[in-house]
Amino acid sequence: MRINGKIRAREVRVIGPGPDKKQLGVFPLNDALNLARQQGVDLVEISPNAVPPVCQLIEIGKFRYELAKKEKESRKHQHASTVKEVQLSPRIDPHDLGIKVQHAVNFLCEDMKVKVALKFRGREMAHTEIGFEVVNKFIAEIAPFGHPDFTPKLVGRAINLMITPLPRAKRAKNPRQEEAGEDAGPDQDGGQPAHKPKPPAHPPTNHEPVKVHKPDTAPPAADGFNNAPFAGLEIK
Repeated sequence: MRINGKIRAREVRVIGPGPDKKQLGVFPLNDALNLARQQGVDLVEISPNAVPPVCQLIEIGKFRYELAKKEKESRKHQHASTVKEVQLSPRIDPHDLGIKVQHAVNFLCEDMKVKVALKFRGREMAHTEIGFEVVNKFIAEIAPFGHPDFTPKLVGRAINLMITPLPRAKRAKNPRQEEAGEDAGPDQDGGQPAHKPKPPAHPPTNHEPVKVHKPDTAPPAADGFNNAPFAGLEIK
């Protein structure tokens, strides 16, 4: 991206500022730079391969913000076309099925499509109804987050299914993210979480208060000493 003095063309086609992007015509490079200075903006080369190159009168910070916004929107559309696959089996454990459901929910909450494939092995083909039961249970679990594009079909030795995420306004929130937000929520003072009980100010006790008996102190002796060793001695 070339701006202002870094543009190397002798003449450029100038587009005015604003959302209408009105074409102002072809100007020599010096005249285009003077026009940008008069309006207090930058001269940004947006189509260097055109003849002559196309430049726009716009602030470089605003121009970069608009570019970043367009790239973000384009990444959203690319993200929506991403497909993740989840594999199941007719004899899947209920705990493993819950993990697969959580993975699918995470993908759907990120606007990704989910391809579900349940494969039969060996003699499992004799009881395909068990596989359809697993797939239907899977569909019921992810119903608040996505909907199947078509009914489950048996193709060869596998049941294939494509799930599309629901719109954000109709889609439920990811339960794992909600639990993480509740566990990490501190109180307003920035201390411990609100749900954690505080220790009582005065812990209860079943013991009565202990009375402290102070020893009786003897009256002071006549000479002013309390611990005179010969105070009780009689002199004959």
